[in-house]
Amino acid sequence: MRLQISSGQGPAECERAVYLLAEEFQREFPDAKVLSLVKGHNKDCFCSITLETEQDASSWAGTVAWICQSPFRPHHKRKNWYIHVSLLPDESHQEEDSEYKLEYFHCGGKGGQNVNKVETGVRLTHMASGLTVTATEERTQEANRRIAQKKLEALLASRQEEAVAQHKNEARHEHYELVRGNPVRIYEGQRFQRKS
Repeated sequence: MRLQISSGQGPAECERAVYLLAEEFQREFPDAKVLSLVKGHNKDCFCSITLETEQDASSWAGTVAWICQSPFRPHHKRKNWYIHVSLLPDESHQEEDSEYKLEYFHCGGKGGQNVNKVETGVRLTHMASGLTVTATEERTQEANRRIAQKKLEALLASRQEEAVAQHKNEARHEHYELVRGNPVRIYEGQRFQRKS
């Protein structure tokens, strides 16, 4: 399960709360790994931190409130700081050793009478994704099979790059989805102790 803790467009106090909540999260989920982070303007401050755990952490999703006098501006009147925890989809990776369906067919093109007698065209289907490519460029099945494999590998790599880019875009969008009020968790004081 992947989560992103974000300060939204909040000030340094919110960035500090992101750091403190990430520490709290790692205490509760010792297997949690930090996947990415965006540093804030001060020491131990982060605009966002993305974490991953094998356990169910869905109860953490939502707005988190930190009630505390500002550690950066002692005379500031505001005492309520809000950050957001959002669930992110796991990045799925195509199995490279997934099953393929290989078909041969008659095709036109180079080869003279050979193309009418022998099935030299190759159709290769990746079973997990349903992607299909064909190759008819060469005169032999073996050469066309190699071409089809290269085409399919390039198509799968392109699709994986698109999936990674989409995950990054979703994470960037979630960074600004902070909703103040109705917090799922409330922490108080400089020691970041949970109230509810």
